[in-house]
Amino acid sequence: MATLRIRAEYGDPSIDPVHPAYQGAKIYVFWHENILLPLYLRGHCNISMLLSRHFDADILARVAGMMGFGVVRGSSFHGGSAAVRELSERAETGNLTMTPDGPRGPRRRLAAGCVFLASSLGIPLVAMGLGYDRPWRLGTWDRFAVPRPGSRARAVVSRAIQIPPQLDREQLEQHRAGVERLLNHLSDDAQQWATTGGRRPGDQVVRPQASRRARWAAALPAGACVSLEAEHERLGVVGDEP
Repeated sequence: MATLRIRAEYGDPSIDPVHPAYQGAKIYVFWHENILLPLYLRGHCNISMLLSRHFDADILARVAGMMGFGVVRGSSFHGGSAAVRELSERAETGNLTMTPDGPRGPRRRLAAGCVFLASSLGIPLVAMGLGYDRPWRLGTWDRFAVPRPGSRARAVVSRAIQIPPQLDREQLEQHRAGVERLLNHLSDDAQQWATTGGRRPGDQVVRPQASRRARWAAALPAGACVSLEAEHERLGVVGDEP
């Protein structure tokens, strides 16, 4: 991972917990296949990661803890209620992150849990599209990506998205589908950028960095947020709006 050439394009750079203007807890979401990049870049930034209790996630849990992430074990299959309670407690003073198509897929199909948490806890979502230049792919359900040494890695990251409170079942599904479209759009964009290379206006080099701010800044009121509709419009995401 240390050999990768990593650049990122942020809708709002202050959503990064290492940014001087970072403020307010976030829920960071990205597809399971690309988990290596966040694990490498943002340990020790007051982020708790949701991982399943399935034995397949045991190695990821150990690696995440070693890299400086808090770990919450549970899923919709096992330990879901206990995991939600623990995530709620941790969100009072810290950030959360999850792979919303894990632990069993289908690949790039977003489960509603992250949208439900963002709505019920009042914490904005940040969608992270990640991609590598011609990575090796494992034969797993998510086609897990292993970047080639020395290759390009790219991130295209949304602004903080505020999910409305007290969503009914239909509204929850509308926002679930909207976040899924957004995350797929960002992921495809990051993959294309990593493949073609080049620079983008305002992009920046990203390196692993711990955040001394994140411990207390996450407990402050959230900074600027936008609606899911506004982020779709900014990025030109196609499909029915929530």
